[in-house]
Amino acid sequence: MKKAIIIFSCALVVLGLVAWGTYSWLSNYSETADNTSVAKEKEVTEEVLQENRKEIEGTITEEDLATFKERDLNPFGEEQKLNELNDYIYQEYIHGMSHQKVEASKKWGFYEIHSNRIKWLLEGLDEVELEHETAYRNILEKWKEENFSSVDGDHNAIWELQGGTVGRATGILSAEEEQAYINNNTD
Repeated sequence: MKKAIIIFSCALVVLGLVAWGTYSWLSNYSETADNTSVAKEKEVTEEVLQENRKEIEGTITEEDLATFKERDLNPFGEEQKLNELNDYIYQEYIHGMSHQKVEASKKWGFYEIHSNRIKWLLEGLDEVELEHETAYRNILEKWKEENFSSVDGDHNAIWELQGGTVGRATGILSAEEEQAYINNNTD
């Protein structure tokens, strides 16, 4: 009888180890597949946004916004719909908009701040689930009220989420410096 109990116990241990090993392998495989999918999505999104940066740099006019709407584009002149937004896109747009207001040694990308863009991004927060939604909402709500008193901190918060190493904001531009920046980045 003791021998049967020992054999039965060993069998349960082996069965448990096999089940645990299978579960661990499947979990890692699933995470790897998910991470690969997210990485690929980010890579495609990043390529498209970087290509579009050059075409949409500078000031935005009411005429531009009307043209975007006619062509079924978002207020940034791109095809992403509200339900397609993700953390990477939010970071790109907010970061790019902040450039007109901040002092920084390097700036890549520029989207002029416009109330339509801010409103559209706020609407998007109700459409998608994002890891850093609270940060985006806090920034955009301030900007909606034309409160740019901490725009350098807003820039740096997004810059850090993006893993920034160069171009940390060191202050806020004066109205004259901001206008000069916008003029220098007009098509």
